[in-house]
Amino acid sequence: MKVERYIEAVASKTTPWPMPDESLYLDYAATTPLLPQAREAMLEGFALWANPSSPHARGRAARAALEDARARIAAALGWEGELILTSGASEALTIALTRAAMPLAAVSTVEHEAVLRHAAGVDRFAVDGQGQVDPSSASRAGLVAVQHVNNETGVVQPLAEIGTQVRAAGGLLVADCAQSAGKLELPDADLIAIAAHKFGGPIGIGALLVRDWAMLEPSGGQERGYRPGTENMPGALAMAAALEAGSDWLAEAARLRRMLEEAVLEVGGKAVGGGAERIASIGAYRMPGVSAAAQLIRFDAMGIAVSAGSACSSGSLKVSHVLGAMGMEEKPAGEVIRVSIGRETREGDIRRFLEAWLDMAGKGRAVA
Repeated sequence: MKVERYIEAVASKTTPWPMPDESLYLDYAATTPLLPQAREAMLEGFALWANPSSPHARGRAARAALEDARARIAAALGWEGELILTSGASEALTIALTRAAMPLAAVSTVEHEAVLRHAAGVDRFAVDGQGQVDPSSASRAGLVAVQHVNNETGVVQPLAEIGTQVRAAGGLLVADCAQSAGKLELPDADLIAIAAHKFGGPIGIGALLVRDWAMLEPSGGQERGYRPGTENMPGALAMAAALEAGSDWLAEAARLRRMLEEAVLEVGGKAVGGGAERIASIGAYRMPGVSAAAQLIRFDAMGIAVSAGSACSSGSLKVSHVLGAMGMEEKPAGEVIRVSIGRETREGDIRRFLEAWLDMAGKGRAVA
């Protein structure tokens, strides 16, 4: 594609890659649309194009905008500690797990791959059949990593109790809050990773929240020496704006998920982790007798976007390690898909999904 055509398309707020008409998106746990206020904030940041680390007037203006965004992000999250801007949650977790003042001691068996890739040879504590960690099993004298909200099932971990156990043993708690930041109150953790594109901000910006600088070893460069690379000031402004949009929509998401689950359960479907506390925006459902791969293909053919497992690994044919850790055997685990709701989701969207689900499951009946 010629650059001129792309610029024209962006300027007219159209896309040079047309989306299918009437497509239905229910994969908000993978990524969310950029909120209008975040887009506007990002454009304002692009107008301040100087490097925030430059000492001249333009650089100082960019620095002022960057620090204003940092303060707004912390305020919106209710965070009183330090904040390192990163490219997303994966980088934030890498910094936390490789540069903490103490070595990684243990992780849960249902962590995201961004954590597990750093956990070779460390203890892994189990979860129960609902996907929750027993807080007493997390007591370690070292760095302990536990996801706040699981990205595949939406199950919320009891991080207040886990943190108490970890600190009593002299350890530090790392919380992957990619799915919960901007939606739920932050947990009482020592190091917290977030990603803007999970709550209406842009891809390519996130943060590591740090209780105290003494918890991390610096590496030089920007971000007070804790993260090298030119700061993404437009992204930081957009992340602040997205967080300030709030999470009032979660009440409606909870209602829509109840509606979805009641219909799915009524016809023999299964809700994974349904006995545990879950975030309102994520649900995992098993359609007995129909593989997740077949479901994804058929839903996509009907213009409905859902996923199986994590978006970071959904291109593979491996059964989800999260479902395996919860005690599911390979066949039933291979029949589970994830449906995730966003602030843009409406009741008509859920009805359309349910009509497709019922048809696919051979339970053809109208959704009341």
